[in-house]
Amino acid sequence: MTWFSSPSHAAAQLTKAGYLADAATATTAFLAGALEKPLLLEGPAGVGKTELAKAVARATGADLVRLQCYEGLDEARALYEWNYKKQLLRIQAQTGSGDGVDWDKTHDDIFTEEFLLTRPLLAAIRRDEPTVLLIDEVDKTDVEVEGLLLEVLSDFQVTIPELGTVAATRRPYVVLTSNASRELSEAVKRRCLYLHLDYPDAERERAILQAQVPDLDDRIAEQLVATVGKLRDLELKKAPSIAESVDWARTLIALEIRDLDEKAIADTLGAVLKHASDQDRAVKELRLKRA
Repeated sequence: MTWFSSPSHAAAQLTKAGYLADAATATTAFLAGALEKPLLLEGPAGVGKTELAKAVARATGADLVRLQCYEGLDEARALYEWNYKKQLLRIQAQTGSGDGVDWDKTHDDIFTEEFLLTRPLLAAIRRDEPTVLLIDEVDKTDVEVEGLLLEVLSDFQVTIPELGTVAATRRPYVVLTSNASRELSEAVKRRCLYLHLDYPDAERERAILQAQVPDLDDRIAEQLVATVGKLRDLELKKAPSIAESVDWARTLIALEIRDLDEKAIADTLGAVLKHASDQDRAVKELRLKRA
């Protein structure tokens, strides 16, 4: 399968899927498919890293398989595990048959496909259909988990000691995202194409807002983007993401606010800032007045 025929084709298809990609993003998205290399997206939370993977799936008609990373993630949740309860029942059934137990035969019997529980990495490798594999927020895992990814990222295969090596018949389009909360290993980075995503400039963010919220008035869109830019310049616990800008725009439409003045900003800060300390700082720095 050809994911995208060119960078311009990638940009056009992603736009149709609701994702406005700049030149660097479109080029890297094209190369990830053309070179069959994983794509590592790094940048602050809320800049569209996860959404890019979803948009690639929508644009190409591929299925999305997602591995949500978290502290404590292990092989059993990422790759595969054995259905121990079912294995035990099979052993008990053979033990109670009265024919005696051939342990070598039992071992071969219970370590088969019938007892294998596939998790996202293995599931994506085994699929025959076009698949986008999203490994989301990989920086939240322990360093040891990166070792589990190396075989998948380099050879697109998984080795199961009891069954052997499972190689991909159709390579998935792999996207890893990281909020850069810790430095990823050089081994992982070496296997990937790399793209750093940051908050869009004002012009691109207005275009995103108008695409996502077509009823938004141009004047309000300009005011909102300018205000969000000021908020991102503050030292906040959580700067407003693009998704929160969209939520704010929809909030203004729902409240029929046609001018984003100081009162309107103060009244609707909860749509864009989700920490009380951030709201307090914004009120102080922007000199807003709360009711």
